[in-house]
Amino acid sequence: MKKHLMLAAGLALAALSAPALAGEGFVRFEAGRSDLDIRVDGLDGSDDDTAFGIRGGYWFNPNIAVEGFYSRFYSQTYNDGFDDYSIKLHGVGVGVVGKKNFEGPHQGFFVSGRAGIARGVATVDYDGSVEEAEAGDTKPYFGVGVGYDFSPTFGLGLNYDQVKSGGDGVDVTAKTVTFGVELRF
Repeated sequence: MKKHLMLAAGLALAALSAPALAGEGFVRFEAGRSDLDIRVDGLDGSDDDTAFGIRGGYWFNPNIAVEGFYSRFYSQTYNDGFDDYSIKLHGVGVGVVGKKNFEGPHQGFFVSGRAGIARGVATVDYDGSVEEAEAGDTKPYFGVGVGYDFSPTFGLGLNYDQVKSGGDGVDVTAKTVTFGVELRF
């Protein structure tokens, strides 16, 4: 029993050694525009709104990272002549990021791509009452970007992402174009 415990402790220490932790964490703040394609029980519609989000994760090396994110894609209040109601769409997700810098690790111009799974949630609040409808599910997301890393700890980027959501007869696709600021530590 002690041999197994010592072996497990040794493996854990090896996994936490300096080479295993040679990467760096990051946080990215994004703001831009989202274009929504909405299908409710076979009827199509579209709208757009300001989008913003925060992403964070870990660069294992200058080319591969994992990320988690929260994004708000849409938030509007309407009046149909009788009642006020608000519609909100936001999402959370996890995925992988690939990046290629053209001047060196986290230096100069870059292209990037990301993909993973996201849970998009659409919420409708009728006239501030407790009658709230919520629909959401988990689907793949993807994105691409270009930008410039000014230093190993700071970069700016322009990103395009697509996240889908739905449920209960509602399908929503949010296509966002955002400007991002990334800090690495």
